[in-house]
Amino acid sequence: MVVFFVMEILPIEVTAMGAIGILLLFDVLTWQEAISGFSNPAVITIGAIFIMSRALVKTGFLEVFADFLAKKGGNRKWLTIFIFLLTVSIISGFINNTAAVAIFIPLGIDLCQRFRISPTKVLLPLSYAAIFGGTLTLIGTSTNLVVSSIMEEMNMAPFSMFEFTKLGLIFLVLGTLYNMIISKWFMPSRSIISSLTRKYHMGSFLTEFKVGEDSPLIGNAYKDLDISQKYNLQVYKIIRDSKNIRFNLQNIIIREGDIFLVHINVKDMLKFKDEMKVLLLTDVKMNVAELTGKNHVIVEGLVSQQSALIGKTLQEFDFRNRYGSFVLAVKRQRELLRDKIAHIRLKFSDTLLIMVPKERLEILRTSNNLIVLEELDIHLRYERYWWFSILVIPAVMLLVAFGVIPIVKAAILGAILLLVMRTLSIQDAYESISWSVIFLIASLVPMGIAIQKTNLDEVTGNLIIGIGTLIGGGEGLDPVIILAVLYGVTFILSAFISNAAVAVMLTPIGIMLATILNVDPRPFLVAICFGASCSFMTPMGYQTNMMVFAPGQYRLKDFFQMGIPLTLVFWITAVYWIPRFWAF
Repeated sequence: MVVFFVMEILPIEVTAMGAIGILLLFDVLTWQEAISGFSNPAVITIGAIFIMSRALVKTGFLEVFADFLAKKGGNRKWLTIFIFLLTVSIISGFINNTAAVAIFIPLGIDLCQRFRISPTKVLLPLSYAAIFGGTLTLIGTSTNLVVSSIMEEMNMAPFSMFEFTKLGLIFLVLGTLYNMIISKWFMPSRSIISSLTRKYHMGSFLTEFKVGEDSPLIGNAYKDLDISQKYNLQVYKIIRDSKNIRFNLQNIIIREGDIFLVHINVKDMLKFKDEMKVLLLTDVKMNVAELTGKNHVIVEGLVSQQSALIGKTLQEFDFRNRYGSFVLAVKRQRELLRDKIAHIRLKFSDTLLIMVPKERLEILRTSNNLIVLEELDIHLRYERYWWFSILVIPAVMLLVAFGVIPIVKAAILGAILLLVMRTLSIQDAYESISWSVIFLIASLVPMGIAIQKTNLDEVTGNLIIGIGTLIGGGEGLDPVIILAVLYGVTFILSAFISNAAVAVMLTPIGIMLATILNVDPRPFLVAICFGASCSFMTPMGYQTNMMVFAPGQYRLKDFFQMGIPLTLVFWITAVYWIPRFWAF
């Protein structure tokens, strides 16, 4: 199962459900236990928070607030970036941090445009800021809610709303200083601002060209015209009369109507189109008037986590008719695409190059399916009871913090009030929920039960104690050493597996460790929360890392080089402060 999680052979929620099916088949779990995750308080709370976050995002308040604070920095570049990253962290403590990054990627790119710096220097720190900002409160990340829910089921006192804040603030200070250092001196300037969209260089996209009747390519082999070097493109195949030509491409004599499937960057894409008299293609063929129309703009769209595009082709989604727009090219950061654009099944964080009529841009921008990386439209949207959407999350947090009502009750009531007052439509509510996250966590909860029933928690706990004994050098083992080992195991697993999965699997083990050592389990559970949430070392370790991977033109080594030092700093910090804030 771990291999399936790491390799993502199937969607991770499907892998989790498959594991539950196996446990149910072999009677490790009863059917009641197998479906218990869907009534788990954490799952219900997370769903309600998605709805409340969507209502807040819809008002435009967060963009206005962040833009207002950023402008306080004036023309002082690094002060403005510092304010921006700090704002991201604080807001991520109040709303889902994936939603926060979706809002702030375009704002971050706008700052880069303003100060003429590469987005590569800002977007990875933006993701990191959202990640450690989520550790400020109970609702900042789903991991905290999942662990707290398991504690409650085991008749332990759950975490309070601001119980994480004292350590979270230390992480915030250290993380923000670290972000500023790497942003200014260590992040590469790989992604260039001056591109077709005037925001940043797009890297190589997969796209298609059709040879026009007056193209100078006709009658020549493309090696004769040296187009690979001149336009920095790579041809994967030529489609002629519905036949795919994949071999000896450089020597094929080109004919009118041939279709080239190529990887090319945006700047050279338009240059190649104009000079070689070829037509760009999309999922549905466009005519020349549509391609050259002055009322169109070209923007990039990042496929969001809850996008209905995920798992579908552009034709199946009917992209052109839904948005009146054309997808010119597709980019995927960790996989080489060689299929026709219309046949590519889209994934989370894929980047689409879209030609859209100016009058349809707002429809595309307000869609939950795409994060449009384009010029910003920053203003408050005065919809029905818009002010209530701004107040509901702080009200929920205060009611929970003062013990007036439990968090699950407060979150449900907040979401219901937003729907009843029509500040959010029921369709918006459905679309706001990341159903993959809901199904993943609901499927993982029974796995925690299975770990306890099979005594895997005790076996793993003893293994961790064995490692701690080797490190500590004998008997009279200090629980702080076990805490350090547990935190280390947690962040290593989280680099490759969903942080929610890691939290569910390790929480019973943390409780068992406390039982074996005869100490309070709370410090161990805090370590699991922070270790699972603070995943900086890989793009797949956290959704926000995946979201900035393509726009920032990052490479895997960037995450290792920038993420490992920050992870080690947080590890040392957590091991020092957790026993002082939560005594054994």
